[in-house]
Amino acid sequence: MRTVVIAGGTRGIGGALAARLRQRGDRVIALGSADADLTSVAATDALIRRLPDRIDTLVLSAGAFSPQRVETAEGFERSFAIMVLARYLLAEGLRPALNRADHPMILSLTGTGGIKGGVIHWDDLQLTREYRMMRAVLQGTRMNDLLGAGFTRRDPTSRIRYVLYNPLFVDSGLHRHLRQPTRTLLAVAARLFASSTTTAADRLMPLLTDPLTIPPSGPPTVPPAGPLTVPPSSPPTAPPAGPLTVPQAGPPTISPADPPARPPTAPLTALRRGTPIPVDGPDFDPVDADRAYEVVARLVAGVLSS
Repeated sequence: MRTVVIAGGTRGIGGALAARLRQRGDRVIALGSADADLTSVAATDALIRRLPDRIDTLVLSAGAFSPQRVETAEGFERSFAIMVLARYLLAEGLRPALNRADHPMILSLTGTGGIKGGVIHWDDLQLTREYRMMRAVLQGTRMNDLLGAGFTRRDPTSRIRYVLYNPLFVDSGLHRHLRQPTRTLLAVAARLFASSTTTAADRLMPLLTDPLTIPPSGPPTVPPAGPLTVPPSSPPTAPPAGPLTVPQAGPPTISPADPPARPPTAPLTALRRGTPIPVDGPDFDPVDADRAYEVVARLVAGVLSS
C-alpha cells in the first residue's frame, strides 16, 4: 500500500483525486483547512512533523482565491502563503519521508510555463501596492514552476520525480470568488466547456502509477503484407493495382487532452494537461529558479527563527 499526502485534498481536483486513490487501495492523507492552516508557515512546519516518515507521493493542490487582499498573522499575502510558502515547506520538509519510498514523486498542480500574465513581482511579492486576485494567482503559479526547477537543482541525484501539471480549464468553483457579471459568465462557460474535477483526477491517475508495474511498450507493429491475390473464379473488374504498400508505423501520439501513457521518470517534468512542456526554456531559467528558491527560503526562515 502506498501513502499519498494531498495538500488541498478535501475538495476540488485534490478531493476527486483522493477518492480515486482510495478506490485503488492507497492510503491517502487529505489535508484541508480543518487539518492544518496552510496559510501559516509555523502551522505548516508543525504539520510536517505529524505526517508519516515514509511517503510515496506528495500532491500539492491547495490554493486560495480572494478578491480582496488578505494578510496573514505572519505578514504574508494569503494566496502567496498557501500557494508558494506552504508548497515550498511541504516539499522540502517531506524530502526525507519521500526519499524512503521506492518511487517517490511530488505532483504540483500549477501554471506550467508559458502562461501569459504570470509575472513575478520581485520587488513586491506580497502585492502591497497593487493587488488583484488573478495577479496574485498567476504570480503564484509562476513561482511554483520555478520552485519545481529549484527543488531538482538542490539535489540533482535525488530519486524524487517532480511533476508540474496544469489541468487547464476545470470547473473547480473559481467563479464563486468573482464579482458579477464575471461570476455568472464564468459559471456558464465552466458548465459548457470545462472538465469536471473527476475527469481532471482521472487524467492524473496514470502519472501516479508505479513505473515498474508497466511493461515496456514499443511502437505499434504491422504484420508483413503478403502479395495481393485474386481467386481464379473472380476475374478482375478494375485496372491492375500497383503493389500493396503498408505505411510505416511510427510511435503512438498523445493528443493534448490525454495524459501521458507512462509515469514520468525525469527529475523534472512539466505538463499542460497531457502536453509536455520543455523544462530547459526561459520559463524554467535556472537563475530565476535559484532566486525564487532563495527568496522563499529566507521568508520561511524569518518566521521559523523568530
